[in-house]
Amino acid sequence: MAKITGTFLDEISHDIPSANWGPQDWARDFRAMKETGIDTVIIIRSAYRRAATFDSEAIKKSVGSILPVPVDLLDLFLSLAEENGMDLFFGTYDSGEYWMSGNYRKEVDINKAFTEEAVNKYGHRKAFKGWYMCHEIDTYNDKIMKVYRELGRHLKELKDMPILISPFIHGKKQFSEDPTNLSEHEKQWDRIFAEITDCVDIVAFQDGHVDFHELHDYLAVNSKLAKKYGITSWVNVETFDRDMPIKFMPLPWPAMLHKIQAAQRAKVDKLITFEFSHFLSPNSIYPAAHNLHKRYCEWLAESGISEEALAKGEADPV
Repeated sequence: MAKITGTFLDEISHDIPSANWGPQDWARDFRAMKETGIDTVIIIRSAYRRAATFDSEAIKKSVGSILPVPVDLLDLFLSLAEENGMDLFFGTYDSGEYWMSGNYRKEVDINKAFTEEAVNKYGHRKAFKGWYMCHEIDTYNDKIMKVYRELGRHLKELKDMPILISPFIHGKKQFSEDPTNLSEHEKQWDRIFAEITDCVDIVAFQDGHVDFHELHDYLAVNSKLAKKYGITSWVNVETFDRDMPIKFMPLPWPAMLHKIQAAQRAKVDKLITFEFSHFLSPNSIYPAAHNLHKRYCEWLAESGISEEALAKGEADPV
């Protein structure tokens, strides 16, 4: 049975609202994550523009000043991950500007200083188990390849842990004037993987940028290419709805189930989601997320597979 076992943490938000939670709220949500089987949390960005998860001198030096940091979220998330037996992936800095405009050098330099600071302060923590390079791409981009290669190698030197990326697919007319077909997608990502195989360990493609009837085909290609280059293949099961005119609401349960099943058939190694706390949590600020959580938990209970079935090869879980 395919089950979501990882989630992004998006409190330094780009395009979804903050829940304005305090430590007790986060503690309650981590317990809810654990109850549904989540063992991995990924900070989607540990700093973004002038906001940061901790009082970062590196970001202050780079951008001049940052917003107040009343709670050290990185310390809090590490503590809650440790309490709940989870691994935490540290998300890098996103300028929201330099890497998008081609100034990869400045993006990398800020990230080098920021990640060095993070390792000096938190690198000893038990739950600190991975890196997440937060710069998202859909097709080959030479400037962003330089970010991946240089920053990825720097991260490995700082603390040798798995490095994750979560790209998207250049599909669906609603997201692009020139969506790529499956064949072109495969060519693009064959080229990308060939260049990043020494600095990226895990790829978790977002699953919301292609039509439902095409999703399995794209995920299968992604999984095949990852295997070719020795990269672990995850899927980022988006639990928000990209097809609604309102940005962004929890996904309808039938759509979520379809995406889980498509990922399962593609034989990927792990399902993660963007993201539990807003769109799949019983504690979400969205009432519809409470109901999505109920439907998901009902499905988990109804379709539970015994350990005996797994041992006999009668099930193919993710």
